[in-house]
Formats: sequence, structure tokens, C-alpha cells
Amino acid sequence: MKIIVAITGASGYCLGHDLVAALKEKDIEVHLIISEAAKKIANIEGCLVKETEALATKCYNEKNLEALISSSTCHTDGMVVVPCSLKTLSAIANGHSNNLITRAAENTLRMKRTLVVMPRETPLSLQAIENMQKLFLAGAIILPPIVAYYTRPKTLQDINNFFVGKVLDAFSLEHNYPQWDGI
Repeated sequence: MKIIVAITGASGYCLGHDLVAALKEKDIEVHLIISEAAKKIANIEGCLVKETEALATKCYNEKNLEALISSSTCHTDGMVVVPCSLKTLSAIANGHSNNLITRAAENTLRMKRTLVVMPRETPLSLQAIENMQKLFLAGAIILPPIVAYYTRPKTLQDINNFFVGKVLDAFSLEHNYPQWDGI
């Protein structure tokens, strides 16, 4: 299995890192793009970009539109944008493929592959909601990292684990992350 993971400049860099770590643990080929804005956020949030990059199979610069994953002929099983800034959300929703992240996302949608977008902003503007609607109608899975209290999280890692599990669910990958067990 081959999955593209893009980490953009919204708060929550650790979500992207934890997803890459979980995919590596499952021996999934991870093609990673970390935007320049995400690198700044990582620094602010106390995360190390080099640690995330070390987990990936291959890393790309967001400006590299000649990369293998820039083409729809590159077979992948899908893509996750985590966290997804509203700027990136808008670019993907409106077909503005100005960098490798948005180009790869466009190809993912065009080829009817799984695209998971995790917008990380609150409150949401009308424009953001409309862009999410466009992506949903185009076939993307909109998975905002909204806390599930029924899992009774005690730490930030508990919360992150829930979201990593949700992404793994989107790709039908088995996992041991928190899930609803019913009553």
C-alpha cells in the first residue's frame, strides 16, 4: 500500500507526525510532503520535522511539481492532508494546483482514490464550509479533528490516537486505536 501524507500549516502538526508513525508501523509506503508553513508550526508546537521525515519512505518539497506523485500515472492508494490549513482546503476545493500538495490531491480526486482532508480551524467561515462541501461532493472524506469524548481521553496522545484510528478506518486498515464499542 502507498499513501501520500501532506502536513500543512495549521495547528496540529503532531497529528501528521503520529499518522506517519502509524503507517510506518504497518509497513505502508509513505510519500510525505511537509509545507514550509507546517515546518514553522512544528517549531512553534515543539515538534521535530526531521523525526517525521525519518519515518517516511520518501519526502518531497512542496514546490517540486516534477515529483513522481505529481502525476496521476503514479499509483497510490490515496492521500491524507493532516492537518489541512484552510488555504490548502480552498486550493484543493477550487482546483488551484499551485504546489505538490494541491496537485497530488487533485490527482487523488481525479483518479477516484481516497482523499482524507483534516481541516484544523475553529470557528469555521462560510467559505470554509462551502469548500468542504465542494470536496465532499468531489469524493473526499472530510475528517476534522473534533474530540470524541466517549473515548474518555486523558492526554493529547489519546486524542491523537483516536484521529489516527479514524484515518486508518478510511483506508480499511485494522488497528487498535479507540473506537466506539457500543452500549
